[in-house]
Amino acid sequence: MSAEPIILFFLLRYLKKKLGTPELLERWGKKINYAMMGIGVLFVVQIVSGLQILFDWVWHAATLYILYKIYIEKEFQHARNLVLAVLPVIIVSVLKDAVNLLPDSISDTLIKYVGFAYPFSFIWMIYMLVVFNKQQKALEKEKKKRHEEEQLNKIIAAKKDELEIMVNQRTAEILKQKEELENTLVELRATQSQLIHSEKMASLGELTAGIAHEIQNPLNFVNNFSEVNKELIEELKEEMKRGAEADADLQEEILLDLAQNLEKINFHGKRADAIVKSMLQHSRANAGQQEPTDINALADEYLRLSYHGIRAKDKIFNATIHTGFDENIGKINLVPQDIGRVLLNLYNNAFYAVAEKKQQQQQHYDPAITVSTKKINNKVEIRVKDNGNGIPQKVLDKIFQPFFTTKPTGQGTGLGLSLSYDIIRAHGGEIKVDTTEGAGTEFIIYLPVTQ
Repeated sequence: MSAEPIILFFLLRYLKKKLGTPELLERWGKKINYAMMGIGVLFVVQIVSGLQILFDWVWHAATLYILYKIYIEKEFQHARNLVLAVLPVIIVSVLKDAVNLLPDSISDTLIKYVGFAYPFSFIWMIYMLVVFNKQQKALEKEKKKRHEEEQLNKIIAAKKDELEIMVNQRTAEILKQKEELENTLVELRATQSQLIHSEKMASLGELTAGIAHEIQNPLNFVNNFSEVNKELIEELKEEMKRGAEADADLQEEILLDLAQNLEKINFHGKRADAIVKSMLQHSRANAGQQEPTDINALADEYLRLSYHGIRAKDKIFNATIHTGFDENIGKINLVPQDIGRVLLNLYNNAFYAVAEKKQQQQQHYDPAITVSTKKINNKVEIRVKDNGNGIPQKVLDKIFQPFFTTKPTGQGTGLGLSLSYDIIRAHGGEIKVDTTEGAGTEFIIYLPVTQ
């Protein structure tokens, strides 16, 4: 009995198993089932009828046809290896049956060769099936790996999309926060500008009080000498009416007094004019233009203005003022309005410190302020020292920070030292502080000497 029915049956069963997709199974599944049923029916009929030779050729034809269909169908490409494995067995089987049809003298010789090839064809089939099985497992492993990679790529793509959504949301939040911060920054700058303006107006108020007191002295001189001159003129008129009896020496003396008084009126008038100009310079917006300035005169002028400003607010306040100005400094290039504002702020702080200590210690305490200048190599040193309560060490690092103040609420904006620090740095200088709690504070300014 031929082995072809068994080969065909398992070949079709393997083919059906490897169809893979539901679409292929739907297209070829029924046909394969019918073919397997037909093989079974023919096999039974062969056994019952005993027509061995006839059915052998039927199996040959059916096998070759099915192998041909498997080989040419594109959808069965994966089954071509089975065709290559079983084809030698089928060919040998066909040759064996074909040799039996020849005369005995010829078939006896050929049958030996065909019979010799028959086992080798089975060995070939088994070998190829083992090889193809390993290849199939490798392909299935590779397919599984690709499937896992595809799944992993899908997961990565999904995570990537999720991360992009999260990044977009976070970016939108950051942009929103940035916009809010920019709005807040604009508001803070506007508030800072208002506070700086308030600080300038506060220092202007201090300055104005000192100027008002300072300008009163030359005005008093002008008024007094004007009254005296008026009396001298009346006296001179009386002498002139006397004619020949007039005393020539007295007239000359009166004229001399008038001339001297006019010189004094002119001097004190110019002094009042200089004070007014100083006030106007301080109140004007700073143009930032440096000019040769007598630092000693500037320090002395603002010291007196600050002291008179404090006295205008507190009539009973008094302090000893010591000055030590280096006359060899000469004029240095700076913005006088800005440096004047720095000095005024330091003076006001110093007078505030000694006034506060005086209120705490009514007896055995004499308020004192010392201001000095000195030229050291290519720098000018300005020192402002007081014998007040000093600055606590815990807040010493914060005194140049904007809006920091140790004064009670409403008595300071906290911008004075911050602005002073910025002004000194803008001039290429530096400002330092040396303080001892309970003993006093000294601010030291260094300004470069530029030609």
